[in-house]
Amino acid sequence: MHLDVQVLRDFYYRNALGRAAQKIIRNQVLEFWPEAKGQTVAGYGFAVPLLRPYLKDARRVIGLMPGPQGVMPWPAGMPNVSVLCEEARWPLETGRVDRLVLMHGLETSETPTDVLDEAYRVLGPGGEALFVVPNRTGVWARAERTPFGYGRPYTLGQLEAQLKAHDFVPEAHLSVLYQPPSTRRFWMKTGAFWEKTGRAIPAVMAGGVMMVIASKRNPPRRKGLGQAARVLNPLDVLGPSKEPKTAYGTDWRSGL
Repeated sequence: MHLDVQVLRDFYYRNALGRAAQKIIRNQVLEFWPEAKGQTVAGYGFAVPLLRPYLKDARRVIGLMPGPQGVMPWPAGMPNVSVLCEEARWPLETGRVDRLVLMHGLETSETPTDVLDEAYRVLGPGGEALFVVPNRTGVWARAERTPFGYGRPYTLGQLEAQLKAHDFVPEAHLSVLYQPPSTRRFWMKTGAFWEKTGRAIPAVMAGGVMMVIASKRNPPRRKGLGQAARVLNPLDVLGPSKEPKTAYGTDWRSGL
């Protein structure tokens, strides 16, 4: 079950622990992808806190928020780039995304298979997807005061097996968030120490969040995977149409 968008917003933007988690995860995203100049970057679920560094130089940044979660305008004080969408039908053309981030979208979905199929469809040749999910063996997955305490946590083996079954090829993985999910002064002040120590000895400490980068297998082993979904354009109800059009047409992005 998806959390409400207001709950996610309050955690990442109005809560000290959430802001600390956002910084740690976003810094690691930048380690994976230092820049995205001229590229299309998309996030699904509630990934927008991780996308801000790419607003300046990316060709396009899009925040996809699932209907059960709800949507909010983002980024604050700038033209909106967030959009409400169905889990199994994203308003993106096939193969147009260079960098895709999924956070609070896969583990909370009732239909993760559809989410992975859509992620595969929109990712372009040479593109990469980053999956940010709660670690089943970490304490954050058991802390309901954070968004990572909801949904279906994963072990690394479970996530990689699911990705491979949907024609993704895992390329790299990393665990983050080693500090306890507590706002107590001691844990907040020593957060950097626990993060450094945990990454140095991951066999002893379990990070709260797993990050897995994957590329798409091309061609896919499953027939029909990655083909563009074809639905009627909403404007077609105003008049006759000779043939169905791809959802949102070719110029839908001009409004973001």
